[in-house]
Amino acid sequence: MFPVLRFGWFDVFVLILGYVVLDWVSYIHPLYGLNITPWSPAAALGLAYVLRFGPRAAAALGVAILIADAWVRHLPAALALWVALSALLTCGYWAIAALLRRRLAGTSLFADLHGLIEWVVIIALGTLLNSVVFVSALSFTRLIPPEAWSSALLRYWVGDCVGIIVSMPIFWMLLDERGRAKLRAVCLTRRMAVYFLVMLLSLWVAFGIGAQANYKYFYVLFLPIVWMAAKDGLTGAVLGATMVQLGIIGSVQLLGFPAVTVLEIQTLTVVLALLGFFIGVVVDEKQRMSAELRQTLRLAAAGEMAGALAHEINQPLTALSAYGGACEKLLAQGDTGERLRDVIQRMVAESHRAAEVVRRLRDFFRTGATQLEHVPLAALLSAASEPFEKRAREQDVTLSIAEVPACTLLADRLQIEVVLRNLLSNAFDAVTAQPGDKRSVRITAWLENPRSVCICVEDSGSGVPAELAAHLFEAFHSSKASGLGLGLTISRAIAEAHGGNLLAEPADHGIFKLILPVEGKRERTDHAT
Repeated sequence: MFPVLRFGWFDVFVLILGYVVLDWVSYIHPLYGLNITPWSPAAALGLAYVLRFGPRAAAALGVAILIADAWVRHLPAALALWVALSALLTCGYWAIAALLRRRLAGTSLFADLHGLIEWVVIIALGTLLNSVVFVSALSFTRLIPPEAWSSALLRYWVGDCVGIIVSMPIFWMLLDERGRAKLRAVCLTRRMAVYFLVMLLSLWVAFGIGAQANYKYFYVLFLPIVWMAAKDGLTGAVLGATMVQLGIIGSVQLLGFPAVTVLEIQTLTVVLALLGFFIGVVVDEKQRMSAELRQTLRLAAAGEMAGALAHEINQPLTALSAYGGACEKLLAQGDTGERLRDVIQRMVAESHRAAEVVRRLRDFFRTGATQLEHVPLAALLSAASEPFEKRAREQDVTLSIAEVPACTLLADRLQIEVVLRNLLSNAFDAVTAQPGDKRSVRITAWLENPRSVCICVEDSGSGVPAELAAHLFEAFHSSKASGLGLGLTISRAIAEAHGGNLLAEPADHGIFKLILPVEGKRERTDHAT
């Protein structure tokens, strides 16, 4: 529900003055000298105020309607009658605002497509009902002939509905601090001048050149509003709709269009505005979802980083604990010489190693940076699989590393170990459902070509189905009930950052291939666990 804000005397003054000025500006092609015109932006201003400030604004709106009738139209009926008609209109706008306040949430008119559709339906039906009541009252009081009821209803409804749909969003944004900030952000850019020039060119094509072709080029006006909506979202669409509306009204006034033609053009204008609003909402929603996704990915990456840190820091912390115990023993023995100094230096080296682990993982998850070093393939596989040896014994899993090429990788050892440990962890999870004598995880490696090596992690699990393999590396897509679906996504990102790739092969057992560039190669070596 919309929050109702405090309505001060300055707001009363702005509402009354703004309504009267807009009513005067839009007093074109009036029917029987009444406020029945093809365009009614004053109603949009009044509705925005009533929606924003509540019942007190409704009372000020009633006064504004009465003053506008007195100044612009010189009260075409008795004062008492026109006070009653003004009150009738005010009640109608108040009812529309009350329904909008009940149906729409937050502080924006429409934050998504559902809100946009709901807003349009409420405005269209609300103004139709308000028009029926008001025009019927005019007919009953003989201010319009009874036979003109239908034409008066159509003109009044189109003017009110188009005026509110096209103009209310800009008034709403001007009444809201965040909305004003968004408008300023767009208006102060250089492209705003380009928007303005393109809009003028489109109006010239539509009404200048188009006047000689029975206005067949009106569709050109779609281009600037679609461009503004695609570039600046809903804010751009609101500005574009306002500029188009002002340009159209100015053009039809200069060219002296008849009332029927103006009515038809206004109907097309509302289609223009709604298309722009639709595109703007979609663009804003996409940007909002992208921002939320980036934030979620950062949080998920932090989780992956925490897991990697827990393992990588374990070794230096264990070493620090052992060296600390050795220092205590040496001090207890009274040894303060070379042996103690050597142990302390090792403690300092391990602390630097722990700090380096944290820094390198943080740099990758934050910026994607890698620190390349020469890493022997056999040593890399041994280090990555070592933490799983205890798990293999506890879960009765056969873990083996086959013969691997004696080559050297130019890689960030820490990051590649994170990838391998993720693949091995997934493999161990995959084989848990197998009988004890059929649980196996195997690591093999071979040279794909002189410049790259393929590291293959196979398991005796059920494998990856073909329909799942196509989406396995997408974010938040996981085959595990408790998985986030980000481990493989991040692992592939690391592999690609090294100039390689990570693939999954559909088969009756698990097969994952990590392809990395090599620095050089030597003779083949055997390594098994």
